[in-house]
Amino acid sequence: MNGQNNEKESILPFGECLNDQETEKIRNNSNLVRFNKREIIFRQNTRTSHIMLVKSGLVKIYKEGRNNKFIVLKIAIPSEYIGMISIFGGSVYQYSASAIVPTDILFIDYMTFTDIVNENGLFAMKLINNLSEFGIYIFDRLMSQSHKQLPGRIADVILYFADTIYKSDIFEFPFTRRELAELAGTTKESFIRTLAEFKNDKIIDLDGSKVKINSMKIIRTLSNLG
Repeated sequence: MNGQNNEKESILPFGECLNDQETEKIRNNSNLVRFNKREIIFRQNTRTSHIMLVKSGLVKIYKEGRNNKFIVLKIAIPSEYIGMISIFGGSVYQYSASAIVPTDILFIDYMTFTDIVNENGLFAMKLINNLSEFGIYIFDRLMSQSHKQLPGRIADVILYFADTIYKSDIFEFPFTRRELAELAGTTKESFIRTLAEFKNDKIIDLDGSKVKINSMKIIRTLSNLG
């Protein structure tokens, strides 16, 4: 962890549901912390502590399995809470989180946050909706990995970065090929081979980690057909 920053910010997702007093409580009971690239933010099976919000950067959310195997669940972007399912669902984290790039995380005191949730029904409902969206996304990921062929899964990964993370058809993968394979639910070798086929078929341009989608229509078709 690269030190602490005492700057506290009051702007939260759904902050419009908070009154001035609640916003001030958050401001006075939070701390902004910078994490370096690849630094662990929290680890699976450790005790839950604070409410955490991504203020800048990107965060890898992943499940650790046996024999040093991992499943990348999602990438958290700015204005996303991380670890919420574990915070409200048990005493230990059910997955791990690490910084993909230099990342600022706002740590909010758990008791302060839950007091506001208990008192502010509209804010609580927004959080429930947010948690539901996370759960639905994970279900969709499981269905994709269980039922789609490899080209469809690789297309899903490309669309995830293009539509959700970068909102552009030109971007740079922030992951190693192994991590990309973990996100797609396949092996590193299979991911590299399929990505090369996309390049050879002129569906994408690929230069190291830099990607340019030449045919979004084909990528979406591969994703839809699976």
